[in-house]
Amino acid sequence: MSSYGIERRGLMLVLSSPSGAGKTTISRRLLELDGGIHMSVSVTTRPRRPGEVEGRDYWFVTPAQFGEMVDDRRLLEWAKVFGNHYGTPRRPVEEALALGNDVLFDIDWQGTQQLAEHARDDLVSIFILPPSTRELERRLRQRAQDPDDVVAARMAKASDEISHWAEYDYVVLNEDIDRTLAQVRSILQAERLKRRRQTGLGDFVKRLRDGV
Repeated sequence: MSSYGIERRGLMLVLSSPSGAGKTTISRRLLELDGGIHMSVSVTTRPRRPGEVEGRDYWFVTPAQFGEMVDDRRLLEWAKVFGNHYGTPRRPVEEALALGNDVLFDIDWQGTQQLAEHARDDLVSIFILPPSTRELERRLRQRAQDPDDVVAARMAKASDEISHWAEYDYVVLNEDIDRTLAQVRSILQAERLKRRRQTGLGDFVKRLRDGV
């Protein structure tokens, strides 16, 4: 539901970037500032990291459970990244969109392609670029969550991930986190106002013309 009582269909906002380019930080701050959007919680087969909470950060499942979800078509998208599987449960997203609620996705280009195949009209995709390769590596090492071999693997993967920038609706350069966040919020607000998403606009305009 948008302002003035006009019914609106929700949208899927995707933020993608190489690991370390800032999409997770931007996602968290966007959720703090905007009560009209919530995070899609993915399922994953990777081990839980320190501080992660079941159902908030991810739903942690076994490879066998994940396979069942794929076979039963209970995932909107799924991919294998660095040896682990990640996927988006279908039902909660479809229910949210129908109610006019927006859903935020922190996924890679493979997942974004799959979402586009299933629901292109609901999708708004943003690719976040790092200012430089050196800065990207610095950010990865600053996180201190991954050993050197994992950091090296993420850096090797970054070039391939960046090559998919042209598949996205918007591309944002993350030199300054506050400026990047403001740009993402501007994109979200503009997309919410698109005529095709305001499903109740016709009835609202009719009432205006009827003097109601």
